[in-house]
Amino acid sequence: MPYHPPVTLTVDDLTGYVERDLDADLARLLPDRPAITDIDLAEVRPIEPFLQRLPPAAASALAAFDRRIGSGTMPEFLDIADWSYGFDFAANECGILDSDYETALSDDDVYSIGADGGGNLYVVLASGQVAVWFHEEEVLEGHTRFDNLDVFLWCYVRYEAVRAGTLALADVEADFVSLGQAGALEPELGLLASMRA
Repeated sequence: MPYHPPVTLTVDDLTGYVERDLDADLARLLPDRPAITDIDLAEVRPIEPFLQRLPPAAASALAAFDRRIGSGTMPEFLDIADWSYGFDFAANECGILDSDYETALSDDDVYSIGADGGGNLYVVLASGQVAVWFHEEEVLEGHTRFDNLDVFLWCYVRYEAVRAGTLALADVEADFVSLGQAGALEPELGLLASMRA
C-alpha cells in the first residue's frame, strides 16, 4: 500500500474560505445557534471605504462576511452584535494605538467584526490582518494576530465548536499548529491555549 504523507493545512489553502465554506462549517459545527438578526447594515459604519483600502483577497473576504451579516441568517458566534460590528471608534471617543503604543490610528485604518466576550474587539486592519483591540489600553495587540480574515474565521469557528463539544480538539490541533497563527498559538492568550484549558 503506497505511503501518503499527512496533508498540512496552509494559510493559502484557506483563501476564499468565507465565500466558499463558512456557511457550511457554521451549519455543521455550530448547529442550533440562533441567527444574527439585530444588525442593520444601514445603521453601522459603512464598510465600502474600508474595503477599498484592503488587498483584493482581504476585501473579498470582508465583503462576503458583511453580506452574511446583513442577510439575517448567519448563526451567532464571535459575539457579533450591533455594538461590536462596524464599531465607530471616533463617535464613541475610543482611541486606537498600534502595537508600538505610540502610533495613533483612526477608524480609516480598522473595521471591527465582533468581540471576544470581554469587551475587546476583533478588527480587520488595512493590511488584511485581524487583530484584537484591547479596550483597557485602546491598543491593537501585536502578538495575537491572524494573517487574514479567512484564516481567522476558519480558526474561530473551530474554536467555538471545540468549546461547544461538537468538535474534538484532537481533530484540529495539528491544523492550528501548521497554520502558525500567533492569535491561535500565543501560549497564554491564543485560541489553542483556551481550547486546551
